[in-house]
Amino acid sequence: MTNPAPARTVYKLPQVTALFWVLKIAATTLGETGGDLLAQTLKLGYAAASLLFLAIFVVSLIAQLRARRFHPALYWTVIAATSTAGTTMSDLINRGPGSDTSTDGGLGYGAGAALLISGLAIVFVIWRFSGQTYDVSNIRTLRGEMLYWAAILLSNTLGTSLGDYLSDSSGLGYGGGAALIGTIMVVILLAHYCTPISGVVLFWMAFILTRPLGATAGDLLSKSHSSGGLGFGTYGTSAVLLAILVAGIAYSHAKAARTTPENSDDDLIRAIE
Repeated sequence: MTNPAPARTVYKLPQVTALFWVLKIAATTLGETGGDLLAQTLKLGYAAASLLFLAIFVVSLIAQLRARRFHPALYWTVIAATSTAGTTMSDLINRGPGSDTSTDGGLGYGAGAALLISGLAIVFVIWRFSGQTYDVSNIRTLRGEMLYWAAILLSNTLGTSLGDYLSDSSGLGYGGGAALIGTIMVVILLAHYCTPISGVVLFWMAFILTRPLGATAGDLLSKSHSSGGLGFGTYGTSAVLLAILVAGIAYSHAKAARTTPENSDDDLIRAIE
């Protein structure tokens, strides 16, 4: 009797490179402007926009989980979906179901952030006791990937709340909020190269902070001059960010095509049963 072949695994997540961070910031900024485009500019409202973006997220996530290898376009579609859904879900929690930018109809930034922090903490606790690794370079199981995406969705929603608070209520404004988050991310980068702090911890800190950076940068680019923004609008800003994202994905595909994969298509991860 022959022994069954051992289960094989592949990487379904991208390598963390400079391009990864460029695309992550572009996707999160697009999530802010895209979410505002539907919910505010087109007056769809936060509740309806959240349902739409959550549906897109679920469909794209199922495709990602069932995929047998890493597909750049699919991965970044899910990331963009979490960013747009995170934008409108955060606004729904903080501001209410309509399209108003005040917090009178919602929980407000403080209570909303507390709720989202609790949810994200619960995900990381479950992750810790599930036996799965936090190291994104070693996530190779279905359970680990599902926890990864749950953390991303909640962190993007939380990051939107933080970004909106910095832009609207802290007195920093859009530019000041973006500068503050950008400075913190530079400190994290320096800590990566100059301190013994765990790279996994620093990765998740930077990953979470890209969302408020995207939120403040997106508002800075799209809001009117009278509101403290640069006045490019949600249409123009979203179009430029989408072009950057598409160009980066195309480059990733071209690079992957030039690289011989370590595992063949037979060494692919198990899809959802």
